[in-house]
Amino acid sequence: MLMNAVLPVAERMLKQHGEFYPYGGCMSLDGSITQIGAADSDTDRPKSRDLLFVLNDSLRAMASRGECKAIAVVFDVSITLPNSVEKSDAIQVNLEHSGGYSVEVYFPYQLADGELIYGETLVQQGKHEVFCES
Repeated sequence: MLMNAVLPVAERMLKQHGEFYPYGGCMSLDGSITQIGAADSDTDRPKSRDLLFVLNDSLRAMASRGECKAIAVVFDVSITLPNSVEKSDAIQVNLEHSGGYSVEVYFPYQLADGELIYGETLVQQGKHEVFCES
């Protein structure tokens, strides 16, 4: 549910601009979902890693205050495809739940004439960057 709520923003930004800055989403205790952005007041062209730090820090604070039960962080990456030396752009979605679930989902893609063409989705264990492991 949370991933389905946050992924369309990345898709829309890629189709319109060919790129996007990292952003996130939070599922509150009642199940409502809020989109979360990050900014760097020092520049109009912030580095993605700086925004990821701000996002994760903000989400950790929200989680520690008990304001959310699940989070998603979405960003653009370049990955090596399995069983290949070929690189691909991918949308990475890090999902975490207060119950200890943490996963990284990769959606390899190509942009062709303003349309997204997805490859095979890849999933791996997450790093528990927001919620402490149970």
